Amino acid sequence: MFFIAFWTIVLVLFMSIGGFFMFRKFLKVLPQRDGKSKLDWQNYWVERSRPLWTEESKAFLDKLVSPVPGAFRDIAKHSIAAKIGQLAVESGAQHVTEEHCIEGYILATPRRDHRSLKDFLEKNQIDYSAYKHLLG
Repeated sequence: MFFIAFWTIVLVLFMSIGGFFMFRKFLKVLPQRDGKSKLDWQNYWVERSRPLWTEESKAFLDKLVSPVPGAFRDIAKHSIAAKIGQLAVESGAQHVTEEHCIEGYILATPRRDHRSLKDFLEKNQIDYSAYKHLLG
């Protein structure tokens, strides 16, 4: 009897966790006021900024997303690249710079993760002093 009760609780717990993440993904697909979803805008900025990326900026982006767990790294990389691309395109830059990468990384990172973001930047000796005002 305890065996069945234990596995029932485990299954309900895992289904709840999975449902939570599926619901979050569903919210990103819903259209905003402008008719495009958050994912549509991310794809737009990635495609629009694709010619601006250099090998150095791609390598720097890979370094920035390295602390993200492997299962979520591609998704995080895409959303961060979208924010970086948006900054580069809106500033009229000829290519994506390290400054765009740092600012976009900070802006794309949720506020709850800013502490670990600062620790990562300091550990890798990346100067983010110009963007301290963006950190909470």
